[in-house]
Amino acid sequence: MTRAVLTILSTLVFLGLAVLGAGGFQNFFCRPAFIALTVILLALSGAALFSSGNISPGVREDRGNRWVIPALGVIGLIAGYLPAYTDRIGFWVLDGNALRWLGVVLFAAGGALRLWPVFVLGRRFSGLVAIQPGHALVTTGIYGIIRHPSYLGLLVNAAGWALAFRSGVGLLLVALTLPVVLARISAEERLLRSQFGSAYDAYRARTACLIPGLY
Repeated sequence: MTRAVLTILSTLVFLGLAVLGAGGFQNFFCRPAFIALTVILLALSGAALFSSGNISPGVREDRGNRWVIPALGVIGLIAGYLPAYTDRIGFWVLDGNALRWLGVVLFAAGGALRLWPVFVLGRRFSGLVAIQPGHALVTTGIYGIIRHPSYLGLLVNAAGWALAFRSGVGLLLVALTLPVVLARISAEERLLRSQFGSAYDAYRARTACLIPGLY
């Protein structure tokens, strides 16, 4: 119940900040691209309510990485407001209405990729860097290609949100998110290697971290 309440509240706060940044409901919902963003955001949040992800410390947790959660939270709150605001005042905006719709598509695709691993891992997916009871190494499906699809989804989703508002500031916030995500990935990989040893080394050797052929 607590997770559901947090999901609903965070979604409403994020959307509310965007509406505020755009100058109110009328300004925000007069654009079809923003209406599409809203529908996608609510659909993704609704889907998340049916997942089994959690914020459990499990049987073993890397507590030193907990700083990532508030860091991403602060960046997320800023990203909720600033792109819409800079779009409204015309500050550092990129040109072209088609860019808005590219952003909408990326927002949807990134959100789906962010959620997919949550459903694949079920209760093994935690908001904390932790080994869960009965934790097993998943190496099939999307995990047979990249090791951290959810984080790739997070970055694509954030970039889509920024582009929907044609916001250079929004893209800068995505760039600021990247080192935080990489720190989280590094902590997860250390913990998984300590848990699964050579099996994780072999898995790591044959997969990409985020983008095949690049990283």
